[in-house]
Amino acid sequence: MSEEKQPEIEFEHDDFESASFDDELRVDGCCQELLKRFYLYLVGRGMTPEQASELAFSADLYLRDYVVDFARENVSRPQPGIVRRFAATWFITHTLDPEMRILERHLAGVRELYRYLHGQHLISREELDFLEAEAAQTDYYRQRIESFLAIVGDGYFAWEAECPLRG
Repeated sequence: MSEEKQPEIEFEHDDFESASFDDELRVDGCCQELLKRFYLYLVGRGMTPEQASELAFSADLYLRDYVVDFARENVSRPQPGIVRRFAATWFITHTLDPEMRILERHLAGVRELYRYLHGQHLISREELDFLEAEAAQTDYYRQRIESFLAIVGDGYFAWEAECPLRG
């Protein structure tokens, strides 16, 4: 007996909107399914399972912990500054020992996730362009990590004001 292939569920922009606790649970489930498909897409493009898993893990931190849980934004309706705030402030302040090489791995996952979302027609070419440009600002993010690690006294507030967590 052959298994009948189930049709792939298409995501809509509203699938990632959250206005209540029940919505948050539903959106989290949609994100988990999206990340599974993202992983399979990467493997289908020729990545090893290990490479795809690393990118999907990095995308998961960004998507579920930052975009959905912290920023409370819809991943399919990205706003300018979302990647910059993640890399320049959120990642640094939510990581025990922020290192540029780890941030670069996360940014690679973020770029690939948004390329996948563009391919799925969930974000536009213009959105992909500004997201990729933000992800490419590695010199700025390196400087942010260095200046964060050098903070003394009440210097955090001036540091955070340069790239506020909230947009």
